[in-house]
Amino acid sequence: MNLRALCLTTVLASGLLLGVDGRVAAVAATDTSYPVPKKVRSSSRGDVSPRNVAAKGADTNAKDTPDGTPGQHEDIVVTAARQNRMYVSSGGDLGALGKKKGLDVPFNIRSYNSSLILNQQSQTLGDVLLNDPTVRTTMGYGNYAQLFQIRGFTLYGDDVAIDGLYGVTPRQLVSPQLYDSVQVLNGASAFLNGAAPGGSAVGGNVNLIPKRAAATDITRITGDYTSSGQGGGAFDVSRRFGKDHAFGFRFNAAGMDGETAIKGERRDDVALGAAFDWHNDDTRIDMNMNYQKQQVFGGRSAIIVSSLADGMPAPKATSPSENWGQRWAYTDLSYLFGTLNIEHDFGSHITAYGKFGAQGGNEMGNYATTTLTDSVTGAGKVGAMADAYNVMNEATQAGIHAHVSTGPIRHEINAGGSAIWEESDAAYSMSLVSQAGNIYHPTQFTPSETYSGGTLDNPGRVAWNKLYSLFLSDTMTFWHDRIALTGGFRYQDILSDSFAYGTGKLSTHYDAAAFSPVIGLVIHPVKHAALYFNRIQGLSAGQTVGATYVNAGQVFAPYQSTQYEVGAKYDVGRFAAGVAFFQTAMPQGMTEAYGNTGQEIYTQDGRQRNRGMELTFNGEILRGLRFNGGLTLIDAKQMHTAGGAYDGKTVIGVPNYTINGNLEYDVPFVKGLTLVGRVISTGKQQFNSMNTTHLPAWSRFDLGARYTFLAAKKPLTARFEVDNIGNQRYWASVYQSDLVMGDPETFKFSISADL
Repeated sequence: MNLRALCLTTVLASGLLLGVDGRVAAVAATDTSYPVPKKVRSSSRGDVSPRNVAAKGADTNAKDTPDGTPGQHEDIVVTAARQNRMYVSSGGDLGALGKKKGLDVPFNIRSYNSSLILNQQSQTLGDVLLNDPTVRTTMGYGNYAQLFQIRGFTLYGDDVAIDGLYGVTPRQLVSPQLYDSVQVLNGASAFLNGAAPGGSAVGGNVNLIPKRAAATDITRITGDYTSSGQGGGAFDVSRRFGKDHAFGFRFNAAGMDGETAIKGERRDDVALGAAFDWHNDDTRIDMNMNYQKQQVFGGRSAIIVSSLADGMPAPKATSPSENWGQRWAYTDLSYLFGTLNIEHDFGSHITAYGKFGAQGGNEMGNYATTTLTDSVTGAGKVGAMADAYNVMNEATQAGIHAHVSTGPIRHEINAGGSAIWEESDAAYSMSLVSQAGNIYHPTQFTPSETYSGGTLDNPGRVAWNKLYSLFLSDTMTFWHDRIALTGGFRYQDILSDSFAYGTGKLSTHYDAAAFSPVIGLVIHPVKHAALYFNRIQGLSAGQTVGATYVNAGQVFAPYQSTQYEVGAKYDVGRFAAGVAFFQTAMPQGMTEAYGNTGQEIYTQDGRQRNRGMELTFNGEILRGLRFNGGLTLIDAKQMHTAGGAYDGKTVIGVPNYTINGNLEYDVPFVKGLTLVGRVISTGKQQFNSMNTTHLPAWSRFDLGARYTFLAAKKPLTARFEVDNIGNQRYWASVYQSDLVMGDPETFKFSISADL
């Protein structure tokens, strides 16, 4: 039986349990983290509250025995109480500063928990981040990798962290079913997390927290279906055992395969995760090991539009379900990865910790990339390239958190260091002759790669990166903890070697270092509110100048972007809101004429400046009505360009606004029924550097519902969702000159049983 059939069998079998006991009313939807006691077997951290207490047993008039214990015919009261707490919390892991509440730090950080991932039936990391009004998802060059845009800057998949460690996450696509939370930090983070090895994370980063053993047992089975023909399922089990439940184990398995809503595209996904932990009064140890395999066949890639003349308009959007890709195109991504964390308390004032992570990845693919040459007719050229890419990465971090007092001032001192080692082996084969193509009238052809670098069956080393850093900070709190001032720095050393394809000969060598300071201030005027300010930097490797420039061989210092941010936060637990105003200036490489010699010189004198505002809300607005979302306004300008040609122009592909709104409403007259809706809106994006044309603003709407009920005294949750209702036509992004089509109308259905 294939995976799709297994899924449908699970769904049908679960459906037969409907209406088993008419006297049992429904309870609310589940969360994945902490179920209530065994006699109920439903989840409690997320979705259930006393006002929706549901079920009673056969005899409502039974009496208790004289000693107070229930009689033989006691009421069976389902206490799967329904809080329906929102899926977003303020705070998370801030690297050098450790785990913090959002209200106590001078940064904008949010965490999306596993209940959201489950109830929204998220299949990729991009699906999870559809909930964030400050993030937009786009695609990589030539492949199907997801990239993320935060505050108008790129975050590569290479630079998504796990447990605060870079280099451990699968590079291109991430299966979110393995994670307990997805944390989004807005803004630069060179001090907090160090330089990202991929050179991005200037506008923000994403950190994944793996699932670990819950406080009580979980046994959950899920079957799901996604149009037009994907079937799948998931299994989640958690146990604690031993004295004081000191040992914990959790296992997750998820898979899906079949045709997507894009014509001719097929995706197969498998994700496995196992987590182990142990603790006593002073020590905490946890380890997780994961395997992920993702395959895409006949996929639709982004369109390259950098060859279009400045006067060319943006192309008319096709139907979101259309596919201009080639049937022979595919990618096969396999990763084995994990982390180990150890913490030990030396008394009540000092905690030492160490983290270690590693990843081994194998990527194979044959890619078809369309370069648009006429945006009116849709004509272009289609190139073919086969690629093999292997990675072996290791990352570690160690440090201490110490608390001391000097008079009326309390200090939290954080000190430590980190290291990342990355080795990449690669080979490619490509065609030097592109085929004629058209995005409105796509045709198929047979690829013929005629030029190669290395051997696909045995790729050789092409890159070796090493990043080392040391950090130190002091957070001083005073005036009855109403004011907190943070100051610190990180010293970062970046070493990077690149090697020629095939021969392995050293091509470039880069070795440079930089200090990244930070200053942050938090003021609590009242208990549940905070005002904050930060000045922090982003950091990425500089350039080694190529042979075509007059200053060939020059090695530049790392790029250091500088961010200023002020904001305010309000958090009372059930509801939180925040507003932030930011400005980030980032240097860029550029070429200039070198006198009258006819030669060019390469410099790092270019500059991009992004400034804007972020407004976020999450929590319960009214009883049974919850909202998560907000608004981002961005003004991204090219401030210094070659010859001043584009000075003052808006950066390509950065929308002037983004809006997200997610609503959930518990229907009061149908216990256990929750209606959900989402709107995603993105402002206009400039299509070229001269700003002569732009992508129009777009909005899409998603609707759904979930219903939790009892069947054979076990809670089941059924979910149904429609994304992009009406199959709206829109170009989602044109970031970095890669034009990406929006998602088509997609139907999702799943049902989960807590056993």
